[in-house]
Amino acid sequence: MTEWTRLPDLASRAVGGGVVWANDELFAERENLVKPAEPVYRSYTFGHKGQIYDGWETRRRREPGVDQAVIRLGLPGVVRGIVVDTAFFKGNYPPFCWVEGAQVEGYPAADEITEWFPLVERSALKGDEKHFFDVTEGRRVTHVRLTIDPDGGVARLRVHGQPVADPRLLVGGVDLAALENGAVVAGCSNMFYSSPNNLIAPGQATVMGEGWETARRRDEGNDWVSVQLAAAGVVRLVELDTSHFKGNAPGWASVSGCDARQDPDAWFDVLPRTRLQPDTRHRFPVDSPEVTHARLDIYPDGGMARLRLIGTPTSDGLSHLQAVWAETTN
Repeated sequence: MTEWTRLPDLASRAVGGGVVWANDELFAERENLVKPAEPVYRSYTFGHKGQIYDGWETRRRREPGVDQAVIRLGLPGVVRGIVVDTAFFKGNYPPFCWVEGAQVEGYPAADEITEWFPLVERSALKGDEKHFFDVTEGRRVTHVRLTIDPDGGVARLRVHGQPVADPRLLVGGVDLAALENGAVVAGCSNMFYSSPNNLIAPGQATVMGEGWETARRRDEGNDWVSVQLAAAGVVRLVELDTSHFKGNAPGWASVSGCDARQDPDAWFDVLPRTRLQPDTRHRFPVDSPEVTHARLDIYPDGGMARLRLIGTPTSDGLSHLQAVWAETTN
């Protein structure tokens, strides 16, 4: 055991990490790589493709090449060490692996990341064992790419390090759209699978069913939710979280606002239409006028785990909150 294992796992699903791509996952799903729990094994649990493994496992290669998976870190930061765990993969572990890192802006698709730098050089692996690799690269990392040579299974990938926050996202204020702060859903185009109230619920969604999901659209329209904010305010950060929505995340989204004190029909852009990635917590700095209501439009349909609108209440908004407090606590 090394000292850096005490540092947080930057790739863990528990902090928002996700496996955004793998070239193959025929025998076992890539998402298992970042599960926070230790891997388990249950004997004689066979599915349509063979024994079910708690890890990522690719098919046997019959031609030269390697298999790869790209992981988006939930907490970008400086990596100090990596654990490649082949637990329970005994006759089907990869003989070698290496790990690369990338530092990118925004939320690109895996094939849009073109500049990778080494974190762990090509190294030999053993079956059913944790492998600990020191990392000396000092750059901030947002994504890692695990390569196994030539194929096989890896149970978990742990990426331990020190988080480094983007200062542009460190804005003060409160979540003006939070249910617990007094915001309410004012309207919704569709709530076939789950309630839009989930969008503004406390905490992070732990499964897809804890978000808002619409039916599949078969027309030219799009789905939307409108929210009456907890108080009039100025939004400084928009968070659109598609965590757990993988094959059913919206392709794009926008957020508009209005100040109903002035004109309830005068809507303006808070966040223009923006491309989204599946299973990703997106955070966007914005600079909006004062708003009392917000509307999230998703294109064309799909699911969203959470909507956060971080900002500062206006003096009128704060007075309103204080008045409601006084009326309901006396």
